[in-house]
Amino acid sequence: MTRKVDPGNYFEDFAVGQELRHATPRTVTEGDVALYQGLFGSRFALQSAATMARGAGFERAPVDDLLVFHLVFGRTVPDVSLNAIANLGYAQGRFGATVYPGDTLQAASTVTGLRETSNGKTGIVYVRTTGTNQRGETVLAYDRWVLVPKRDAGAAPPEPLVPELADAVPAGELRASWTPGDGYDLVHAGSPHLWEDYAPGERIDHVDGITIEESEHMTACRLFQNTARVHFNQHVEKDRRFGRRIIYGGYLISLARALSFNGLQNAQTVSAINGGRHTNPTFAGDTIYAWSEVLERIPLPGNDRLGALRLRTVATKDRAAADYPYKGEDGTYDPSVVLDFDYTVLMPRRGTVGG
Repeated sequence: MTRKVDPGNYFEDFAVGQELRHATPRTVTEGDVALYQGLFGSRFALQSAATMARGAGFERAPVDDLLVFHLVFGRTVPDVSLNAIANLGYAQGRFGATVYPGDTLQAASTVTGLRETSNGKTGIVYVRTTGTNQRGETVLAYDRWVLVPKRDAGAAPPEPLVPELADAVPAGELRASWTPGDGYDLVHAGSPHLWEDYAPGERIDHVDGITIEESEHMTACRLFQNTARVHFNQHVEKDRRFGRRIIYGGYLISLARALSFNGLQNAQTVSAINGGRHTNPTFAGDTIYAWSEVLERIPLPGNDRLGALRLRTVATKDRAAADYPYKGEDGTYDPSVVLDFDYTVLMPRRGTVGG
């Protein structure tokens, strides 16, 4: 019997400089947008109301930036992380052309680094992924690194190479994709607080908590076409480290972003993903809370209508965020912390919008 299935790549299958063109382009539909809203409940006004979007210079309500991220990410999984043990982090993420329902997204990745781990059984694979639309415009480009098992623990490791990754996307590389004006309504946005009202070092407890349901997580993975086995196959995972399927880390990013609306209502779009780590595993039944810290308040060169906020949003499981759990004195993450996400959002400046 011939075998035509793809078992996915193991650590030995990757080489620095390798180009990966990913299968299954995805046309984004209104149904995708509605299902994403139903899964995470995000309330940011520009993605929720065409009237608000047109008042900010969009032709209509754009697709949520993180839905774009997930759909691009999902293209890459069969080639990069189908067999991954864990997705370890992100860096240097830049959002580009606005995505609307009807656009078709595809993705390609380049292997930028490899390093075998100390146990000799796994390795870390670094990739740079670029998502483009049907016109060839970049909608998102980002780096990520994943922990992948070796097919043969005795295989000789490659020469280690860890790419240099910037701590944050510079202000001059942030794309201002919209322009607030008189059509931007602060009442409809949900808050009077604008860019000038946030100070570096300020911490915001987003108050609310959401319990993850198994059915919602599985639906999200299928929506994004994320096929990583650690999220799906309980028959195999019951015999591994945690004994059960783990929640896709990107699910937590979207959940934390939705929770952050309460306190950051005018942070309408995500312009950059500076860095991110999934610090502890999450499982169905965990209740997620979030808090954010303002890391920087960044003027945009030549733009007096929008400002950027660099934020750290921390998600916790089964622990409210009122005391801002993060790291202990030894520098290790508190066991309740499941996400440490460093990203940049765009927000109107005072005096540039309507009431």
